[in-house]
Amino acid sequence: MAQIIAEVSRTFNEFLLLPNRTRTDCSSATVDLRTPLVRHVQGERSAIELGSPFTSAIMQAVSTPELAIALARNGGLSFLHHNQSVEDQAAAVRQVKNFKAGFVTSDTNVRPDDSLSHLVAVMRRTGHSTAAVTDDGSSGGRLLGLVTSRDFHPQRHDLDGPVSGRMTAIAELPYAPADITLSEANARLWDQRLDCLPVLDGEGRLQHLVFRSDYADNKRFPHQAVDAAKRLRVGAGVNTHDYQERVPALVEAGADALCFDSSDGYSDWQAQALTWVKKNHPEIPIGGGNVVDGHAFTFLAEAGADFVKVGVGGGSICITRDQKGIGRGQASAVLDVAAARDAFRERTGQYVPICSDGGLVHDYHVALALAMGADFVMMGRYFARFDQAAGAKLPTRDGFVKEYWGEGSNRARNWQRYGQGGQGLIFEEGVDGYVPYAGDLNEGLALTIAKLKTTMVSCGSTTLGEFQSTARLTLVSDQSFQESHANVTLREAPATLA
Repeated sequence: MAQIIAEVSRTFNEFLLLPNRTRTDCSSATVDLRTPLVRHVQGERSAIELGSPFTSAIMQAVSTPELAIALARNGGLSFLHHNQSVEDQAAAVRQVKNFKAGFVTSDTNVRPDDSLSHLVAVMRRTGHSTAAVTDDGSSGGRLLGLVTSRDFHPQRHDLDGPVSGRMTAIAELPYAPADITLSEANARLWDQRLDCLPVLDGEGRLQHLVFRSDYADNKRFPHQAVDAAKRLRVGAGVNTHDYQERVPALVEAGADALCFDSSDGYSDWQAQALTWVKKNHPEIPIGGGNVVDGHAFTFLAEAGADFVKVGVGGGSICITRDQKGIGRGQASAVLDVAAARDAFRERTGQYVPICSDGGLVHDYHVALALAMGADFVMMGRYFARFDQAAGAKLPTRDGFVKEYWGEGSNRARNWQRYGQGGQGLIFEEGVDGYVPYAGDLNEGLALTIAKLKTTMVSCGSTTLGEFQSTARLTLVSDQSFQESHANVTLREAPATLA
């Protein structure tokens, strides 16, 4: 007969945190949300740390380059989806890596004889308002000038005219040699009141651009997730089918971390793929998953996973439990896997972070997941609501919504993720729907982070490690769950006067 696990499969809704003593040094201003992303020796720092414990799901509807940029600025990390060609996914990685850096490789480039209409199309495609004018239109050509969106107006100037007629020529531009340091470049930007400083080699070829706006970004987003070159960090999803082609291309494009994306990661296929990556590309950290118990975690950790995702069937868009009867309550899964991670650390001296993926309906669920042992969380529905996500923004009678579809839906057509025995989805494991529109990611995530910090303060913690080691949890009954919610008739906002 089948083995019966006696423990009830529990969700985050079944738990509450008990407050601990709040010390005088414990406040929202002193809370540090840094957390390790990848495997490291116990007692040492992880090679990659997040400034905040948030990652976005490996989904078409969620992790666009635009969202990856916004999330990295806020200390988190996006994993760009792999349900696209290798070339397109690698290009998306490059888009994030080139967006923000101390020394930027220009991706908005034109020739002097190109038309202004061509320049407008290039700027629209890249989203940037400063273009380098080079002799061959490449990012490494001989610099002839700069042109910005302030140098011409589509209704005032003839768009059939050449870029050379509106650019600022190199003879009038301050520029720097290739050996200039970032601090020296920033000093010149401010001392000479410049918006952009080109960096050229000895033959006048463009090497980089340094922007004043990047300096301001560093002040606005002090906890950005950046690499050693001050470029925003970005991850990418891979599968167990074409990884031998996809992984090298993503590494070459500059991805900071990869993650195998599977609804069930407890498989020999994923273990073999992890072994191949660690042998052929040991320089790139790669995560595994998804799993729901300690045995599966240990299996992937021993295969080389640098972090492990936890959760099967708990996502808001996922119907795997309905279709296949497979999964586990997210709270039980995280608690079990966290215990296995700690046992693995004691046995090997290696700390393999875990990610809670799915089942996070409310902001306070993030705090519960972290208290239960997750090092960071991964969310789909949460991020799909924001402007930077892929879904279209649509008006309804009750307000705006954003499109949101699962990787197991027919719309995604991500048959490789589910292994149903054919070259296509035989049945859906995800649905296609809508989520309430929530505006800009920067504002929405700031609110969630504020809630998380105040929760940690109430629990007497200023770091996530302290939070995990001292948090106290209590199970709640149905009646106490009902007691948690407002029990009054809520006042509706008055109608706006015409």
